[in-house]
Amino acid sequence: MTHSRIAGTGSYLPSRLVTNADLEKMVETSDEWIRTRTGIERRHLAAPEETSSVLAEHAARRALRSAGLTVEDVDFIVVGTTTPDLVFPNTGTLLQQRLGIHNCPAFALETACSGFIYALSVADKFVRAGEVKCALVVGTECLSRIVDWNDRGTCVLFGDGAGAVVLTPSTEPGIIATHLHSDGKYQDLLKFPFGPSSGFDQLRAGVPAGITMQGNEVFKVAVRTLSRLVDETLAKNGINKDQIDWLVPHQANLRIIQSAADKLDMPMEKVIVTVQDHGNTSAASIPLALDTAVRDGRIRRGQLLLMETFGGGFTWGSALVRY
Repeated sequence: MTHSRIAGTGSYLPSRLVTNADLEKMVETSDEWIRTRTGIERRHLAAPEETSSVLAEHAARRALRSAGLTVEDVDFIVVGTTTPDLVFPNTGTLLQQRLGIHNCPAFALETACSGFIYALSVADKFVRAGEVKCALVVGTECLSRIVDWNDRGTCVLFGDGAGAVVLTPSTEPGIIATHLHSDGKYQDLLKFPFGPSSGFDQLRAGVPAGITMQGNEVFKVAVRTLSRLVDETLAKNGINKDQIDWLVPHQANLRIIQSAADKLDMPMEKVIVTVQDHGNTSAASIPLALDTAVRDGRIRRGQLLLMETFGGGFTWGSALVRY
């Protein structure tokens, strides 16, 4: 039986660093307020010429080098992003062109912060089916482009970046299982209010717009939902809590991450936390955190990882991975 495994990881962060102290000069907020409520201390923001596909290219090339592979090996590309370069062509094909890859399937999907886990699940199934030998899976975001920098409740939360993994076939399970969910009844709690078929004329007219969020309600639903997700992932795969070596969560809010760790009876020393340095990078946050921990030596081959995410929609999902 064919399985897929993570052969390499990569990530990229723009060079511009914005600290909480920098934000104090822009909006009515404080370093203490941001840190105590979110755990965020700094975030990276893309330069004007850096789009989501540009960030994705850097992360993808680093993942391929990590896997000992080249762009010529890639036969499948799937990108999770909330901030595509263009309405079309899609960011997957733009990344494909930047990498100089031709003819293989390349596409992007949008499930907000869950984009990477959704993309990983899709790629895993193509590898398992024997149709793909080298899948490039990327989460990339330029959230600074859709943030209202006058809204102190949201502008402090988000950052830009990209992370990537390369999946290849294996005789042993690497991606053991993925579990995906969504529920559109929560759509108004976290959203960007305009799109190509709804309100786009207002955007073109210069009407200010940005991410809107009912923070307290999002927090409550996220904690409840991720708790159920952890239970589901463990039960369906016959895994005990103490078998998990590392929790690699979506990096949105330190309190939500701590809640997930508590559910697993896992000390924070076994949780990969990068939210303090990256902010919420949406679909990029899990692969960014994964690559950080792989490169600093915490995550090692053979260890069991639980990745879990929650995003606007709402969408949520998990991946149980033997790295």
